[in-house]
Amino acid sequence: MRILLFLATNIAVLVVASIVLSLLGVDGYISSTGLNLTSLLIFCAVFGFTGSFISLFMSKWMAKRSTGANIISQPQNHKEAWLLETVARISKEAGIKTPEVAIFPSHDANAFATGWNKNDALVAVSSGMMDRFPPDEIEAVVAHEVGHVANGDMVTLTLVQGVVNTFVMFFARIAAYAVDQFMRKDDEEGGVGMAYYITSFIFEILFGILASTIVMWFSRYREFRADEAGARLASKGSMIAALARLQQEHEESHMPDGMLAFGIRLGRSPKLGELFASHPPIDKRIHALQQL
Repeated sequence: MRILLFLATNIAVLVVASIVLSLLGVDGYISSTGLNLTSLLIFCAVFGFTGSFISLFMSKWMAKRSTGANIISQPQNHKEAWLLETVARISKEAGIKTPEVAIFPSHDANAFATGWNKNDALVAVSSGMMDRFPPDEIEAVVAHEVGHVANGDMVTLTLVQGVVNTFVMFFARIAAYAVDQFMRKDDEEGGVGMAYYITSFIFEILFGILASTIVMWFSRYREFRADEAGARLASKGSMIAALARLQQEHEESHMPDGMLAFGIRLGRSPKLGELFASHPPIDKRIHALQQL
């Protein structure tokens, strides 16, 4: 299923981007005279933002299928009824339309929110959290996730990612073109050689790694804001208690990689350090709440 979702997303990106470029009249950015920087920037922006926005528009649909989330339309027990009522009450207080509410099957204690706008979102809580956490702490976690929705974090993160994608592609191709021209022989004319395509791929990886620190910085910043929302919409004590309980659970999250940034807790610890972490350390989050 994850492979099919990945392929479907990328096919959609290629189709939409090709149509947009055709409508804009951009059929290439390399000529015999060199790079056309305007056309290159348009090309990179179309692909950079198309990928981000398609992922955003498909996020709720993909989240349901990748996590196996069970949407609560008619509560089957008191836990589901309580969760539905809690999300509705907190959403009303936050000033947004009540999101779809779901429980996804996982022993991990986690929750996430996603959706393309504030009034068409999804808030989901893991079955493990529903089983092990007391109601006041689940309420705080729900408030945290509703805070993400009310703050428009999904859209803002999409815009940040689109800008980052655009400039990674843009500067990677400029650097690759410079390398290709340096390596070309005097008797070669026009166009670019194989060195351009190889170095473009390498530069995209290198610049992408560097640029991801910007995206992850924003992701950590929005976690602090969502914690504040959780403290405001539920209670500061419950939000701190929920984070402390999450810190005590040493199991790594097994949520799909595409959903980890939207979860209440960090998944696998990043191998390259905190700069590449989507969530701040929980002790820092607790300290920030204590200072409110």
